[in-house]
Amino acid sequence: MIDLLDRKELERCLQRYPMPRASRSFSGRDQFLTMAFAQATFREGLRDIEACLRGSPHLYAMGIRGNVTRTNIAYANENRPWQVYADLAQVLIRKARRFYNNDATELNLDEIVYALDSTTIDLCLSMFPWAQFRQTKAAVKMHTQIDLRGSIPVFISITDGKEHDVHFLDRIMIEPGSIYVMDRAYVDFVRLYRIHCERAFFVTRAKKNMRFYVVESRPVDRSAGLRCDQTIRLNGPRSKHLYPDKLRRIRFIDPESGANLVFLSNNFKLPPPVIAAIYKSRWHIELFFKWIKQNLRIKAFHGTSENAVKTQIWIAICVYLLVACLKKVHRIDQSLSRILQVISVNVFQKDPLHQLLREFSTSAHGDGDSNQLIFNGF
Repeated sequence: MIDLLDRKELERCLQRYPMPRASRSFSGRDQFLTMAFAQATFREGLRDIEACLRGSPHLYAMGIRGNVTRTNIAYANENRPWQVYADLAQVLIRKARRFYNNDATELNLDEIVYALDSTTIDLCLSMFPWAQFRQTKAAVKMHTQIDLRGSIPVFISITDGKEHDVHFLDRIMIEPGSIYVMDRAYVDFVRLYRIHCERAFFVTRAKKNMRFYVVESRPVDRSAGLRCDQTIRLNGPRSKHLYPDKLRRIRFIDPESGANLVFLSNNFKLPPPVIAAIYKSRWHIELFFKWIKQNLRIKAFHGTSENAVKTQIWIAICVYLLVACLKKVHRIDQSLSRILQVISVNVFQKDPLHQLLREFSTSAHGDGDSNQLIFNGF
């Protein structure tokens, strides 16, 4: 897995953000490999990491040359800038996007579809006072933009819990011709108009208090759950100036849940069912957050400073990207969770990954009852 990481790229990131006083016995590569090991094997704390790695005969084969102690790990997490691993994640994002570039999505669209959302990581206010979220609670937010081809994160911003989701739209690069799907938290007509002016498209849900008037109404197939497909203009005191162009409003009744959904978009060419399907595909980013929180260590931290927390989160994202690249490079027909599980219990093994996955594959034993004894007749 680590062979997918170019050593020179990591060195460039380390040189870009030097430490005030670097440790000679524990390099930046040692820190990354140690923390990646902790992510892949679900280590609980610094003592746990030290107990597993210190004195192990496999460290040299893994690429770790330094002295792995909890003091060295804590010092590196505290003082080496987290921007090193944020830049490293961008390198891996570019690599992963090349692997998943030709993957088809369930939408079958020529345009690239990006989903935007954020997840809150709760912290203890007494231990993380810098991350104040509410009066008695601390938290950080991970704002994320993912490419729906493979659920690869394209851009991530980690902020304190107070920052509103809509500010994330100010940081992303708008790609002309792409489609951005987001929930109602991102409805800000100044920022949506910026997406429109950049010749990109958005799909979101309308707020209930939105004031508008109908310019044109088109016929819809009510048997498919559609109720209206309208061209509208905003007529609120401020909103009509913030978004002076036309919008498309589609009302849709979800046949599964019965929910009444009203979509807003600046795309007038796609059929209404496709607009509804695009918004439904937004749940891929929720599955991405769920995978990260369930399979990697971003809810319990090995340090309490802002730098240590962001370092751990960015290294967790790097591990996710390495596993995603590993799946494509070796053409592994297994889920990312299964690949990570097999790696976690065989991290010191030198066996080929294909052989390990074949041994752990439950489908390799056929469709028969695994509890049934086999009788060998005479």
